[in-house]
Amino acid sequence: MAELTSHFGTWTFDGQTLRITPGTHRRVHKVRKVLGELAIPLTAIAGLSYEPGRKTGRVRVRLKPGADPLSQVAGGHLGDNADPYQLTVEPEQQQAAEYLVDAVNFSPRPDGTPETFDRYVLPGPAVPVTVSIAEGSVSCDGSRVAIDWGWQAPESKRKLGHKELSLTALDGVDWRPMVGLNDGLLRFRVRGLDTALPPEADPHCVRLLWGTENELLTVLVAAAVVARLPHPNAPAVSEPDERDRPQPDASSLEEVDGVLRRLRELGDLHRDGILDDDEFAAAKQALLRRLSG
Repeated sequence: MAELTSHFGTWTFDGQTLRITPGTHRRVHKVRKVLGELAIPLTAIAGLSYEPGRKTGRVRVRLKPGADPLSQVAGGHLGDNADPYQLTVEPEQQQAAEYLVDAVNFSPRPDGTPETFDRYVLPGPAVPVTVSIAEGSVSCDGSRVAIDWGWQAPESKRKLGHKELSLTALDGVDWRPMVGLNDGLLRFRVRGLDTALPPEADPHCVRLLWGTENELLTVLVAAAVVARLPHPNAPAVSEPDERDRPQPDASSLEEVDGVLRRLRELGDLHRDGILDDDEFAAAKQALLRRLSG
């Protein structure tokens, strides 16, 4: 067992799983605290590195492409303080950090372990997850997204009030934090609708205006949604070619036509009172069995 502990968290490795537990220090970012403990299987790890610095060092884990919905949606835009996949290391912990790095990097991976995944290995943030920000609040409960617009949202959005979107109606999610004077956004891409609207006019887009810890928490809502959408690397399911479908022969088509004609005749006899309800039902069932058999 290899273990590395600091004020910002604890990383342990048992030969199969790297377990990341956030610390309780007041400087631990909200994203890390809300995300909670992570259990990363060795098969999902591309490598672990120790990066020495002037005052403190840093241990960082690199995940394989497609393994993690949080990494997929964050796209490298989370800052070091909010990034759950790196840990600040004090100088006296350098030896423990290097031992952990070697333990992970030199552990053998099972044969056939892929370098790129077409399904998520990590489950993503636990649901429900709710975040309150300048434009309102946004949440995901695992089956739908809910947005409640606040007073800092444009009037056109405030008039919408409470809005819900089923995850089955979404094609994807775009997320980026505020950088400098440029607003960030959390946009839910609805299948069949225009996504070229500016963020302030898009009813499915929440603007991130201040770059606060709460606004960065929206990445967890985005990741919870992405974890439940089809994986971007999943193999496409193709419809069978029409030429490959079995085609009915002429005799079967004639039989179907004959049964349908008899059903119409039975309906006329029943309407005219020649057949009562029981007789009509029995004759109809006999014809339908011919059609299905």
